[in-house]
Amino acid sequence: MKKSNIVLGALGAAAVGNAVHAAFYRPKKMQAPPLQKEQVHVDRYRKHLTSAIQIKTISHRDPDQVDWNEFKKLRDFFDEAYPLVKEHLTREIVPPSNLVYHWKGTRSDLDPIALLGHQDVVPVSRGTEGDWKHPPFEGFDDGEFIWGRGALDMKNHVICVLEAVESLLEDGYQPERDVYLLFGDNEEIVANDQNGAHDIMDYLRKKGIHLDAVLDEGGAMLPVHVPGVLNNKYLAGIGIAEKGFTDIEIAVNAKGGHSSQPPKHSAVGILADVIKDLENHQFKASLSGHMKSLIDSVGRSCTYPIRLITCNLPLLYPLLLQVAKQIPPAACMVRTTTGVTMTQGSPQSNVLPQRASITVNFRAMPGVSTEDIVRHIKKVVRNKKIEVNVLNSKEASSFSPTDSRAFNIIARICKQIEPNAIVAPFLVMGGTDACNYEPICENIYRYAPFRASTELLLCTHGTNERIPISCMEDALIFFKNYIRDCSAE
Repeated sequence: MKKSNIVLGALGAAAVGNAVHAAFYRPKKMQAPPLQKEQVHVDRYRKHLTSAIQIKTISHRDPDQVDWNEFKKLRDFFDEAYPLVKEHLTREIVPPSNLVYHWKGTRSDLDPIALLGHQDVVPVSRGTEGDWKHPPFEGFDDGEFIWGRGALDMKNHVICVLEAVESLLEDGYQPERDVYLLFGDNEEIVANDQNGAHDIMDYLRKKGIHLDAVLDEGGAMLPVHVPGVLNNKYLAGIGIAEKGFTDIEIAVNAKGGHSSQPPKHSAVGILADVIKDLENHQFKASLSGHMKSLIDSVGRSCTYPIRLITCNLPLLYPLLLQVAKQIPPAACMVRTTTGVTMTQGSPQSNVLPQRASITVNFRAMPGVSTEDIVRHIKKVVRNKKIEVNVLNSKEASSFSPTDSRAFNIIARICKQIEPNAIVAPFLVMGGTDACNYEPICENIYRYAPFRASTELLLCTHGTNERIPISCMEDALIFFKNYIRDCSAE
């Protein structure tokens, strides 16, 4: 047989083998029996969310600027709106306004579960109030959306948890495990010395409590439709870790003086080289296990022609990594990011600065510490006379397991509610309260069961924040099932 025929035969066999591989490269089967019919009260939820948005629980880095009376109004509203929660759950206030609700279970030998949320919202940027279609603290319900600050972050989540507990109490349900509802008062203040969630954790730790599972905000049910590639799917990302947050000031000194006699490089010019060194020497990128799992889950859900490629993903990982590094929304998922965000120099235009500085925001991957970031700066910046000052920092979290009871419950309920969902672990880019509970819990997950488009999610912290009414029933069903299943033995 000619050598060319052998090569062609080998290539043909490989093509056939790849086609067969692609045919069987399908989403992994999950045992997910149909959900039982649930009684949920969407209209009541809408009414209560509207009322909660009207209460201006705005947090500030300086606690003296916080109107703590608004937080009192919110907890008084909780008592009024959810009488069975008030009757059957105890509530403690961890100063200044952190809330700890405790629902006693029937089994004291089992570790409790906790559902997290934060009461505070970010302020509306001054001068943008008139840009809102409806006033930001009106909680306007137009029949399609509920509008207002906190509609997506995260009074929707807090009210949904309370509504689910109230509904379970109406059903006569009592959990086996104790259930804690833990609502912090300043989650929106990143890397704050006075951390409400940490104070709640410390309160529980001193009582000797170890949690079986924690559920907080993070992922959502995102619609994904790429014609011919991914047709009418949803991506339910369950956050199993979150990136760190570090602000660092880098400064240089120079002679200064009158701007009419400038040197070859002013302090700002010297600082420009520092910026270029930082931006030209990014942190090393890598595809971690959770990213490979996410890519694999998406690849298995693609249409058959595309699966001829995605079934060979392990061979394509080096190429995917190179592509991801060039796309900012993807790059942030594979490496610690460097963002130069602020500059300071001279107080006026005719004065050469004696000191110029930049503030750089780093979002660290799990495993990269603030000390690692400082070492990186000193290594890649050629100017060894720079000053490096850590302004504030919150370390990245640890990874939670993807084979735990709680993770599997979340994944199963997601598939039961939406069979077309691609359920996968992922890394949360922003910060949550959840990481504060690592000293008393190993199974920490970040998932908010609301269907919302990427466009809507981008309104979080911005103008015209709103939540679609169409997503509320499924969210209520999720929380009722999660509490019932996760609080069982």
